[in-house]
Amino acid sequence: MTQETIPADPPPPGSARDRLLDAAEALIYAGGIHATGVDAIVRESGTARKSFYTHFESKDALVAAALERRDERWMNWFIAGTERRGKSARKRLLGMFDVLREWFASADFHGCAFLNAAGEIASADDPIRVVARKHKSRLLEFVRAQCDALAAEAALDARRAAPLARQWLVLLDGAIAVALVSGEADAARDAQAVAKSLLDTEASLATQAAITAVAKSLRKSAAKSVAKSARKSTAKATKPQATRRPPSRRASTD
Repeated sequence: MTQETIPADPPPPGSARDRLLDAAEALIYAGGIHATGVDAIVRESGTARKSFYTHFESKDALVAAALERRDERWMNWFIAGTERRGKSARKRLLGMFDVLREWFASADFHGCAFLNAAGEIASADDPIRVVARKHKSRLLEFVRAQCDALAAEAALDARRAAPLARQWLVLLDGAIAVALVSGEADAARDAQAVAKSLLDTEASLATQAAITAVAKSLRKSAAKSVAKSARKSTAKATKPQATRRPPSRRASTD
């Protein structure tokens, strides 16, 4: 009677490097950088510890690489979700908060991985902080593109696009932070309400600026008209009058 051999569990799909990145991202996002050791990452990935040192020089290098990959995936997800919210820039900007709310309501939401990571790393020059900063720059760039489109669509002052984009990023990150701490997905709707007021204010400022510009143009046109009339009157008043020749004596005696 031969002894049956129990087959071993098949290795997880993907390369050892990909599995290490997957494990690092999942564990660090859920528990933090300092609370997650290399052994836990190796164990979760189903790889050998030797594989870790083959692909990464340190835990920080692994974390930075995992965050870079998350940045690409998160941005693709956020951009696609935003663009599905509407054809106008206003709808897309406000729709960003609806996209966030869906994320807040998911079971695996643990806040912004990049804000979380930056909060654990003291040095601004650390590769992990650099990746976090890059992510926020990419997000701001996307928001700025929508603000530029809004300025073109709604005839807003184009100079307002940059500050509006920065304010928008504060609302997005603020909603993420409140949702993480409170556990309330409706933090996105609260931020959206503030965002609507901000857009309405921008529209009101644009309307006032347009009215002021029209009034200024009318005043300038009226002033030109008055000045032109005054010049004509002055020219007429100073123009020498033609003198009539008196009748000749011969004509008067005939």
